[in-house]
Amino acid sequence: MDLKLADRIAVVTGGSSGIGLATARLLVEAGARVAICGRDEERLARAKARLEAIKSGCVLAKACDVLDAEAVAAFARDVATWGRGRVDLLVNNAGQGRVSTFESTTDAQWREEFDLKYFSQILPIRAFRPLLDASDAPAIVGVNSLLALQPEAHMVCTSAARAGVQNLLKSLASEFAPRIRVNTVLLGLVDSGQWQRRFEARPDKTQSREDWFAGLAREKRIPLGRLGTPDEPARAIVFLGSPAASYITGASLEISGGVSRHI
Repeated sequence: MDLKLADRIAVVTGGSSGIGLATARLLVEAGARVAICGRDEERLARAKARLEAIKSGCVLAKACDVLDAEAVAAFARDVATWGRGRVDLLVNNAGQGRVSTFESTTDAQWREEFDLKYFSQILPIRAFRPLLDASDAPAIVGVNSLLALQPEAHMVCTSAARAGVQNLLKSLASEFAPRIRVNTVLLGLVDSGQWQRRFEARPDKTQSREDWFAGLAREKRIPLGRLGTPDEPARAIVFLGSPAASYITGASLEISGGVSRHI
């Protein structure tokens, strides 16, 4: 299938590692020019070098905190110059999960979590919307979690925030139609830095990474028997953001290995 991404301009927040970097790599391989941002300049430099090794001159990498409105606006201005005044795809990919119960979550943590989940979507969409409007086939893909539809008691704060973000993006799909398509991916457990850190903190240091992750998959009752890899949600993101998905908006695609229990 031709995704028709040659010479398209894409922006990926949180693009220096994990799913964001995997998404940027697939976009570059499909012929797009990609702007990535993240907070860690060294990690950004490494990510840019990896992407430029695929195709030279096709990547813009800028340090940016997506919760800083002025920093996001400055990033958008840089992209506008680099991308000749347009953006065809915005991928909002930022934020990790908070493990906490209702009893253990403080007011400050509730506010911090809602601020991160909402404004990591709101600020980039606000900043890049004029550039999306200049595209002939603009799209937004929000990276969200299955927690939006299937909350977990040990992640009550993140689950609530994720549900609100899902509602927000569904609303924007209607508000921005017919100009800009807005879709989401809902992630289950994907092998990432977050899970690597939990593996490294395991009580039994003799347990191999393979065995620890296999045990996690069993514990979480993932029908496919494993965690996802970053490339797997990245492929769905690239498809939803491409002209090949031109009649899809307001949709959410689960990338969860079958772990969802809702209909």
